[in-house]
Amino acid sequence: MTFEGVEAIILEFADHAHRFQKRKYTGEEYIQHPIAVALAVREQFPDDSSMVCAALLHDVLEDTDVDHAQLRAFLHRTCNSLAAERILKLVVELTDVYTNEDFEYLNRAERKLREADRLSSVSYDAQCIKRADIADNSLTINEHDPKFAAVFNSEKALLLSLMQRKENEQNA
Repeated sequence: MTFEGVEAIILEFADHAHRFQKRKYTGEEYIQHPIAVALAVREQFPDDSSMVCAALLHDVLEDTDVDHAQLRAFLHRTCNSLAAERILKLVVELTDVYTNEDFEYLNRAERKLREADRLSSVSYDAQCIKRADIADNSLTINEHDPKFAAVFNSEKALLLSLMQRKENEQNA
């Protein structure tokens, strides 16, 4: 599957932003992860290009030097205003808030608990992208780092359970 039009432009931007990064366990170009997430999102939402674009960009604010203002300006040059703001909103929702840099006084378990609680309240669309992100990360972590996989899988189970509980509450 290839990306065309706006999605191709967004992919090029994400690829450039992640250009010096490699995947931790495989050493492959980092952009392969956002591509895998975007393809999974496209499979679930074939007619929603904004979701695919947000999936391609989901780690840009968190893991690169691109800041909010730069991403917004790029999106507004690339997409119509409604799509630009929707994509930006999704990327912001997917960007970790409880990072080690900003919350160094919290241990990993507490940061992940707070992040899981926050993610359980983001939009359904952001949660769908997050599920695809978790699925792709799970593949490499489970294969290459069984010791850390136990921690990651526990955090993943908590997050997925909180997201499901919030969804059930909203649908009740």
